Amino acid sequence: MIILKLFIFIQQVMTQTAHIMDTASSRYRVHLCSKCPGDTAYYCVSCPCDLCPQCKENHVKDLKTIDHNVVSHRDKINYIPTQEICVRHPSHVYTKYCEPCQVPACNNCQTHRKHTQIDVKTAYKTKRQQHRGTIHTIRSEALFYRPVLLTGIKADVKTCHTEFSPLQSEMLTKAQKLKDLIDDMVYDLLNNLLCYFDFKHRCKKQKIKMIRHIVRLRRYEHRYVQPAFTFSALQFLSFTKTALPQIHLTLHTSQLSMTESLNKEDVMESLSAIQITERGNRRVGNQCLLKLTSGAELHQSLTVTGVDECFHISCVTSDRVWVSNINNLMLTDTTGVPLHRVEDSRSYLFGLHTVNSESELIYIDRDNNINKLSKDMKTTTTFIETTDSIWEPQCVYWSPSTGDLLVAMYNNDTETGKVTRYNQSGQLTQTIQNNNTGQGLYSRPHYITENNNGDVVVSDYDYDNESGTVVVTERGGRHRFSYTGHPSGSGLRPHGICTDALSHILVCDWRTNTVQMINKDGQFLSHLLTKSQEMRRPWGLSYDVNTHRLWVGSFNNNTVRVYRYITRQDALTDEHRPRPDEDTMSSSTPAV
Repeated sequence: MIILKLFIFIQQVMTQTAHIMDTASSRYRVHLCSKCPGDTAYYCVSCPCDLCPQCKENHVKDLKTIDHNVVSHRDKINYIPTQEICVRHPSHVYTKYCEPCQVPACNNCQTHRKHTQIDVKTAYKTKRQQHRGTIHTIRSEALFYRPVLLTGIKADVKTCHTEFSPLQSEMLTKAQKLKDLIDDMVYDLLNNLLCYFDFKHRCKKQKIKMIRHIVRLRRYEHRYVQPAFTFSALQFLSFTKTALPQIHLTLHTSQLSMTESLNKEDVMESLSAIQITERGNRRVGNQCLLKLTSGAELHQSLTVTGVDECFHISCVTSDRVWVSNINNLMLTDTTGVPLHRVEDSRSYLFGLHTVNSESELIYIDRDNNINKLSKDMKTTTTFIETTDSIWEPQCVYWSPSTGDLLVAMYNNDTETGKVTRYNQSGQLTQTIQNNNTGQGLYSRPHYITENNNGDVVVSDYDYDNESGTVVVTERGGRHRFSYTGHPSGSGLRPHGICTDALSHILVCDWRTNTVQMINKDGQFLSHLLTKSQEMRRPWGLSYDVNTHRLWVGSFNNNTVRVYRYITRQDALTDEHRPRPDEDTMSSSTPAV
């Protein structure tokens, strides 16, 4: 019996040992990327999906998913980094964060005890949230631009070497000539200084001799010429022969002179033959980064609560926009839920609002003043007060390139329009009203925008003739062209208007119920959008410069549709990425 139990025990031990060995030799299954067989390291909250480092980089660069929220897996599980040891007190860890000093602190840090402190974990989460936008920009833009910038820099290095070689030779020649001239000057100066010192010394010696001679003459005159004395002629002649030696004066002249003249103008001309002008930071042109797709693709559709039609749209972020109709001006997110309503906006205007770089809303109020609503939507200030009752503002646009505000005006008496420009202080700096021959440019402006080259673009409509034009002027005010519709001669009834990153002008045509695309010089390119069941009459337009998407509002209902018609260049995809030996930064650049 004992032997049997022992046998069973040995068999169980052997079974467990074999199981352990089998487990140790087996391969554990690692969580894989949703798009490739790679190991996952990131998680997209918007999709959702798991991503490896390579797929994460492609995910945040792709314009389809550029606004997605991609986090690391430790952020997904709310992971907090390991506690760190205090550098001042090695036996303690950081538990607090000193807000005034902006440094972590432990319980023994006496310096920070009287300051405002918060939990270090809370501070970590807050800091990550504050820098979330910067991290997203680095992921989606900076890493995408880097290959193009490196390629351009390498080409510029070769170009600079070729162009600077002859200039460098010329500089060396001029420098040697200037050095020789300076050496000659120094040589002459030193020689003339020695001559000067010798001249001064000889003059001083002669002066001493003359003083002594005068003293002797005075002594002679006192002794022998005074009437109290009698002196024979023979004695006088003998005295003058021995007591008054002859003094021979020598005239000394200076030899200080220049062998060659050298003025400031000659030196400046020699040194300023080559001028280097500061150009600012290197930028990548959108033509190198973006291209048109074969057609517009619907990205998203939303129904905006609080408006009946969508006359005008102003993008704030990729998920927040201001939408207005005749009576209401609403802030909404991508779900269509209203977030804020402006109570004092002007009614029966079309392009009555815009958004500046600070995400502040600029709009026309009921008194025709132009107001500014703060980003937190708590403070409204009057940016431009309208005092002229004849000219009424019709539409506004904030210029990202200059920070100016463009305002299109309408005169009820003359039934004409004009465009005014205001700087960031609200001061009038420009008025655009007539063309080169003095004729009025505008009938009644409905919408206004600006192109990348600085052109001012206005959607202008003449109610009497039921026709309109897209009027384009240079930044300085010179009339460039007026677009009157498709080359077929169908005419144009323009409403919503915007420009994109490739300098195309997009305009909603009420006559054909299309969105037409023309180039920066006024040539028709294509019908980007045509009449559809969901959007029978496109009216309001807004282009998101961050995601390169087009927001289109409908006249017939409260539907806003978002389209993608621009993508990034194929030359910057993974298969065309620079090789490691070409890109020295790729091995040392940390993942963001």
